Amino acid sequence: MAKGKEKISSQKETFVKVLRYLKPYWFYLGVSLVLAAVSVALTLYVPKLTGRAIDHIIAQGRVDFPAIAAVLKQIAIAIAFTGLAQWIMNICNNKMTYHIVRDIRNEAFRKIEILPLKYIDSHSYGEIVSRVIADVDQFADGLLMGFTQLFTGVMTIVGTILFMLATNVGITFVVVLITPLSLFVAAFIAKRTFTMFRLQSETRGEQTALIDEMIGNQSTVQAFSHEEKAMEQFDEINSRLETCSLKAIFYSSITNPATRFVNNVVYTGVGLTGALLAVGGRLSVGDLSCLLSYANQYTKPFNEISGVVTELQNALACAGRIFDLIEEQPQVPEKADAAVLQGSNAFRGDVDISHVYFSYTPQQKLIEDFNLTVKPGQRVAIVGPTGCGKTTMINLLMRFYDVDSGAIRIDGTDIRDMTRSSLRTGFGMVLQDTWLKAGTIRDNIAMGKPDAAEEEIVAAAKASHAHSFIKRLSEGYDTVISEDGGSLSQGQKQLLCITRVMLCLPPMLILDEATSSIDTRTEMKIQEAFARLMEGRTSFIVAHRLSTIREADVILVMKEGKVIEQGRHEELLRAEGFYAQLYNSQFAV
Repeated sequence: MAKGKEKISSQKETFVKVLRYLKPYWFYLGVSLVLAAVSVALTLYVPKLTGRAIDHIIAQGRVDFPAIAAVLKQIAIAIAFTGLAQWIMNICNNKMTYHIVRDIRNEAFRKIEILPLKYIDSHSYGEIVSRVIADVDQFADGLLMGFTQLFTGVMTIVGTILFMLATNVGITFVVVLITPLSLFVAAFIAKRTFTMFRLQSETRGEQTALIDEMIGNQSTVQAFSHEEKAMEQFDEINSRLETCSLKAIFYSSITNPATRFVNNVVYTGVGLTGALLAVGGRLSVGDLSCLLSYANQYTKPFNEISGVVTELQNALACAGRIFDLIEEQPQVPEKADAAVLQGSNAFRGDVDISHVYFSYTPQQKLIEDFNLTVKPGQRVAIVGPTGCGKTTMINLLMRFYDVDSGAIRIDGTDIRDMTRSSLRTGFGMVLQDTWLKAGTIRDNIAMGKPDAAEEEIVAAAKASHAHSFIKRLSEGYDTVISEDGGSLSQGQKQLLCITRVMLCLPPMLILDEATSSIDTRTEMKIQEAFARLMEGRTSFIVAHRLSTIREADVILVMKEGKVIEQGRHEELLRAEGFYAQLYNSQFAV
């Protein structure tokens, strides 16, 4: 019982949110309602005119042709205006629907841009994509059907009863008496479809996520012979999707036969009652024809509305998932008085990390009471086993995550007191995972400095040793690459990311396994370029190959979120501690 109330409450909340998006387009809604009323009124007026035409056929050889011709003209005019009204109404409904869908997608995408990284990290990309693309499409289909058929359906029911009352009260009473049967059928179907369609939508998102993951990592799947396991996962999700889809389709498929049964009951009731009245002389043949037409038109909307209700259940289920994303808690907003710093001279590079605590989940502690002072121009290397918190420290420095307690200060200012944009312009990052956008090589290099001159771009490429391979490409710097680099090798993509940093010359550097995909000879040259780049710049270097950090001013040895050793390379080797074990393990046979 409690679950049922929660579902109804959830549907109501979702519907109220949909109405909020509809509010800016009230004009289209108003016009659509007026035109729906006009269309229904004219459609229902045609049977009345047809009945009059029939009554002008008095007997064999006694037909009032002039009167019938006049009625036919009226019918033609009514049909023409009905068609025009429906055409304009459909335009309004389409505009409403796709404006609302556009607004929802825009808001969903804007929310993704400001969501904290912990949300992105805890949800698969495919599942998020499924919400923004597939669920919004499903919602649009249901919403359009609702606007197109729900308005006209309800008005047709009300209008038909009014026209029937004007023709014969008794027969109208018979129709109204059978109406609750249609309402019961619609309610029965509606209650059972929402849950099934929501489950179908969630399972579809899970399936999309798996497909996205498998396609994006196909080489890894094949390298570890994971194909059969992946197929088993897909089959299991596909089986669940089949089950919930069949249930959803079953409940929605009984709509048509159930409502058609009700239609036939109503039509039969009107036909029998009307025939008895006509035989008794209390109803003309024209009026009986008119009432039978009304009975048919009265029951048809119930058939359509039941289908609309089913689609709306699906639409609301999808909308609920979209709104869950839109209403997700965004990252901590900027302070109203947050400092805005611009230019390479905005930072000296004095970094102070004081009593920092951080964990991704409350149950699993990671960084505890972390303290570090870095002077401007120092090179700080962070080493340690996998999962010790090296990359986490970079995420905290860049404020991709906020500390749980403690503070990180740059030049004496807490990074929470400056805008994220300002903070990040002060750092140049080269990560192990490369990121390139669809566009030319030049566009990708100049991403951080769009106004860079051609000479600057070429100079940066030469400094990073990327110039030679760029010149070998078909169009050189104008070569267009697809998202994530297309046919470029991993090493070439990483060289482009390094070139991007070389061009910007930021006051502080973060190098997280920056040369992991580059051959040894090129790496030696890039290390020389990095050495020149790091002169006078505060630099944080995360490396697994300890041979690359010998020249660091300070080496932090991390283990389980804490700095257990600190010093220069030679000092730490002489101490014969954990760093010495890590370093010597590289040469163990």
